Amino acid sequence: MSNKLKIALPKGSLQEPTLELLKKAGYNVHVSSRNYRPTSDDSELDIYLIRAQEIGRYLGQGFIDCGITGLDWAYENGVDLADIGELAYSKVTARPTKWVLVVPQDSPIQTVKDLQGKRIATEAIGMTERYLAEHGVEAKIEFSWGATEVKVPDLVDAIVDVTETGSSIRANNLRIVDTLLSSYPHFYANPESYQDEWKKAKIDKLFLLLYGALRAKDEVGLKMNIPKANLDAVLEKLPVERPTISALTDEAWVAIEVIISEKIVRDIIPELKSLGAEDIIEYPLNKIVA
Repeated sequence: MSNKLKIALPKGSLQEPTLELLKKAGYNVHVSSRNYRPTSDDSELDIYLIRAQEIGRYLGQGFIDCGITGLDWAYENGVDLADIGELAYSKVTARPTKWVLVVPQDSPIQTVKDLQGKRIATEAIGMTERYLAEHGVEAKIEFSWGATEVKVPDLVDAIVDVTETGSSIRANNLRIVDTLLSSYPHFYANPESYQDEWKKAKIDKLFLLLYGALRAKDEVGLKMNIPKANLDAVLEKLPVERPTISALTDEAWVAIEVIISEKIVRDIIPELKSLGAEDIIEYPLNKIVA
């Protein structure tokens, strides 16, 4: 039998960003609306679509070899995993998700110490228990199945909930007291699977390409021809340390190629043009592998 790597991808809000990242990394994954077992163009991958909250548990139990889930859910499950590396992307923005302690705007609760003897609703029971224990506070913690914001102040005194932009918290007239944890997705592996020579090589290759695709997300390639006499002036405008410089058939000209942030391209191209640059080409990138 050929080797197979069992990999779990997060179902839900991170599903589409994860599939897009895999595509840029070179893996085309196909998901059916009626099937939680996606297929891909890599016959060595056995893919499972699982809620991010559960991936860490299945990895820890050895049912899955590797997977992508948030640092928060790995911490919540309290399992021993091989952390291959962070993948800094989110469902909406490039910001990390944050688990925050939230109360109504007019609540007398100002610090974690004020939670002594209070009631807290959250989906992250383990995370909240550890947080309170670290501060020497005892409170009643109950599991929330969702719509946690509506439970304060009528049902509970405070909530521990996840946010990316804070817009939902503000919309519900709530305020943040403290941040328990900031989290990006991580690529994790079952420790025993990561000891297997073939699986380790496959996992490392996957992460290398995923990380490379993520690095290229906000970058573009830029190439141009410039008069050699203007080379120093052009290099001063380019925010890179080691641009690629190539000779042309015309000895009075050189070609330059760089990778720069897409955000600055619109400002820098006119400046380069004013310094004599010609045939300026901007092109998208799929991966940057250092």
